[in-house]
Amino acid sequence: MGLFARIRKEWFIIGIVLVILSAKVHPSFGIKGGPLKPEITISYIAVSLIFFNSGLSLKTEELTNALFHIRLHLFIQSFTLVFFPVSVWLLLRVLALSNIDQWLLRGLQTVSCMPPPVSSAVILTKAVGGNEAAAIFNSAFGSFLGIVVTPVLLLLFLGSSSSVPFSSIFSQLFVTVVVPLILGQVCRGFLREFLDRRKPPFGVVSSCVLLTIIYTTFCDTFNNSSIQLDPTSLLFIVLIIFSIQISFMLLIFTFSTRSNSSFSPADTVAIVFCSTHKSLTLGIPMLKIVFAGFEQLSLISVPLLIYHPAQILLGSVLVPSIRAWMTSRQKSSLLLR
Repeated sequence: MGLFARIRKEWFIIGIVLVILSAKVHPSFGIKGGPLKPEITISYIAVSLIFFNSGLSLKTEELTNALFHIRLHLFIQSFTLVFFPVSVWLLLRVLALSNIDQWLLRGLQTVSCMPPPVSSAVILTKAVGGNEAAAIFNSAFGSFLGIVVTPVLLLLFLGSSSSVPFSSIFSQLFVTVVVPLILGQVCRGFLREFLDRRKPPFGVVSSCVLLTIIYTTFCDTFNNSSIQLDPTSLLFIVLIIFSIQISFMLLIFTFSTRSNSSFSPADTVAIVFCSTHKSLTLGIPMLKIVFAGFEQLSLISVPLLIYHPAQILLGSVLVPSIRAWMTSRQKSSLLLR
């Protein structure tokens, strides 16, 4: 693959690095009260645009294909929004005794509370040849569920570190998340044929808006000289993130392939990716709302910014091996019939 092809493929990851460097060079442009006015343009307009775009792009009309596979859906959502955050909370009780930056550890807890992403888990499931309909259903349903469950989990495990009362937090969530998402779905009902025919770049739009949110988050950080990122802590966080992903993928794979399990090999593929992947697109805006005005917000966001490329990298590396396993299992099943 050539250099330009690689840049086109990984443009969002490169974009994250560039906006963080830009925030470092000139933080005053994106700070609260600065020329960009992020307290309005980001907190309301950008976040609302992301969720309107999500509502417009979610093909909920396709979800009926997988609607009645209740046991699979229950397993994925329970693992993602119950087992995952509780397990990480227990792990952090041990890691709190270490010298790792406590704000980065809190960021790990925020990662655990996030819903599955709308894109990466579906793309990887499709690449392997797994149960794509189940992956689409759980990614979309998890996103809707996450609108309510994720803020509750964040407040339950971390509390709100802003001076904003809970009622205001949920009011802003309703205005900037729920309403735009519903409006997007309503608009999709009228524009479905046009959208299916033209295929607008929904993912690119959301990613570009997300880069502006990341930029302003780090502008606030670099403008505050008292906030320092410890390189050693950052390295440990990267290692912990990969360890969590690999451990959970192995755990889910082992559980879903037991002899008494009713899951097919294609189901297992969807379960592995949907249960362990976390949404950056939904996560960063939610953190921006729940921890509004909190000076350590960028440090809390760092693990999520690492988790996103890590899950794509790890998933891409494992695609050939998982595809070979699934093909082998399917052939074995045919021979036994």
